[in-house]
Amino acid sequence: MRWGCRRAAVAGGVAAALVTGTAGARADEVVDPTRGRIEGDVTVAAGVGAALAPRGPRVEGEVRLRYLETTGLFATFEDGALISSEAEPRRVLAAGIELRPLFLFRWLQGLEARRPALDLAVDSVALELGAVFQQPAGAAFSTRPGLQAGLGVELPLCARATGVWVGIHGGVRWSDSALSSGVAGSADDRSAYVSLALAWHQVVAAHVVDLGDEAPR
Repeated sequence: MRWGCRRAAVAGGVAAALVTGTAGARADEVVDPTRGRIEGDVTVAAGVGAALAPRGPRVEGEVRLRYLETTGLFATFEDGALISSEAEPRRVLAAGIELRPLFLFRWLQGLEARRPALDLAVDSVALELGAVFQQPAGAAFSTRPGLQAGLGVELPLCARATGVWVGIHGGVRWSDSALSSGVAGSADDRSAYVSLALAWHQVVAAHVVDLGDEAPR
């Protein structure tokens, strides 16, 4: 009889532990289903990597600033001469805006898959549009200003918003002459690009969302 009571007590303890653990996991999901993306209102990202170009690669550095992981600004600089590459053009500077339409929509609609790495990667899909300044071989920098349009996706290595990410970006660049004439005479007038970068993302509370609010008295 005592043995039966002991077995019942052990079984009850295990069941209680399982229920408690499950409830704890569910509580964590409720507390932060965004994986840290709303712990602050601004995300700062900086990284280094490489860009593929005609006739060789270029070293790339990038800086990105995002508001609520939804919209933001980016700037990238590519340099082939730094690694003695014959890439054409030699250097490229691009800056513009990026829009991430999936994060807030999926989160507010309860469409997250509850798989941190997958949700963060899917929500990172971004549209990018900006100005580009290129330096062909033997010419001054910004000889060929133009337009850049592309897509980007980033893969988290830490399953959290703050941490190390791998970014993949690609698209098309047009020079101003190609845009005005509709004719691309060379690779400098219209070219595709692909870049791969390793970056650190930091979510910070910049209180941009609070600007204009009056402090309580």
